[in-house]
Amino acid sequence: MSKKQRQLHLNLFVSPMGHHEAAWRHPQSNLDQLLDFSLYQRLAAKAEAAKLDSLFFADRVATSPNAAKYGAIGGYEPLTLLSALAVVTQRIGLIATVSTSFNEPFNLARRFASLDHLSRGRAGWNIITSGTDAEAQNFNYEQIPEHAARYERAREFLDVATKLWDSWEDDALVRDKEAGVFADSSKVHELNHKGDHFSVKGPLNISRGPQGRPLLVQAGSSQNGRHFAAEYAEAIFTAQQTFEEAESFYRDMKQRAVQLNRLPEHIVILPGICPIIGRTEEEAKEKEAKLVELSNPAHSLLMLSNRIGFDLTGYPLDGPMPQLPVEEVRGHQSRTSLIVEMAHRENLTLRQVLERLAGGRGHRTITGTPQQIADVMEHWFQNGAADGFNIMPQLMAGGLEDFLDLVVPELQRRGLFRTEYTGTTLRDHYELPYPSSQFAETSHSRNETKWYSA
Repeated sequence: MSKKQRQLHLNLFVSPMGHHEAAWRHPQSNLDQLLDFSLYQRLAAKAEAAKLDSLFFADRVATSPNAAKYGAIGGYEPLTLLSALAVVTQRIGLIATVSTSFNEPFNLARRFASLDHLSRGRAGWNIITSGTDAEAQNFNYEQIPEHAARYERAREFLDVATKLWDSWEDDALVRDKEAGVFADSSKVHELNHKGDHFSVKGPLNISRGPQGRPLLVQAGSSQNGRHFAAEYAEAIFTAQQTFEEAESFYRDMKQRAVQLNRLPEHIVILPGICPIIGRTEEEAKEKEAKLVELSNPAHSLLMLSNRIGFDLTGYPLDGPMPQLPVEEVRGHQSRTSLIVEMAHRENLTLRQVLERLAGGRGHRTITGTPQQIADVMEHWFQNGAADGFNIMPQLMAGGLEDFLDLVVPELQRRGLFRTEYTGTTLRDHYELPYPSSQFAETSHSRNETKWYSA
């Protein structure tokens, strides 16, 4: 038998107007649809028709009057929105961002188990620790906890959530009306977890989902983030500007997985790309120039200052990017490092940095024809820099259709992407195994011991 050809995994990172900061100002953007569910339903239907692996919704739990002035608000809470999308889609995966810093494991585990049941096994959790003081100040903190402390809490949080999903074994539901037994109590387990951050008795009050557990996604690229991802993540969303950086990150994460006795193919690595597509290069560049024209540098500078935790508003826009003490960043360390390194490597002015970040906040922008974009994707995929991509159209109106109608068929012609779904769950799409309950082996061992001692 010939070995199955490896194929790309494609996730659509949904931003209702687009990922460019000025997308909401574009003539093609219909702002009346921002909180209209039919918009999201149409986007999901288009992505599913193109056989994409999954939809992904980011989340930040803060805004400000100034941010609201320039359109930087959060919109729908992801789990709520994906629960609605679960009933109007059939196959595409549904990934929601939820922070471990501002939630409790029991509530989160229950919500994701509910989404997994509603969608018949298509739920995924993008695990974040959050990274801004503005978010922390909405949850009883003065400032965001220190980086390592947030990851320490996240590890215990995920440990508890996993135990909760596993607390019902696969065959715990008996549903025997005649005998009057709904569930086998020996296969429903209390956790009795007592740790530094959480005390949770369990079990979860909803049975095990169709996937066993939601697919676990992580997006941190700091050293803490990489170690956390190597331990737990099944898919990684990452920002990489160059092939060399992407290849280095890919190799590092696969090696870390092996060192932790995991199979490297059980971590799917998806760099973000922000495509601007034209039928000619000139058309693509005109589209890009229009978005730059609509940008507001003052707002972009404020957004960058908030992201990295340093006030840049006093620096001249046409001067060089200042040197920043990245090691002192409490919030988004890896993204700050990427931005600073990009600016200094390419000798960019602060204004040029803002223009580069406006389209994808540090993710790779690709402007060109469908063939040129497919060339870049194929090169990264075939040469050890990606298992697929997190697609981030800079302008959703028209830009998403350009990718789905022009780039996806080109990838399919090259044999790099599916033409039909071959499975029904998100784990099927990402070719990841079904996880067994960690309590099942203990339970079975206990039953065997009892049997032989009888």
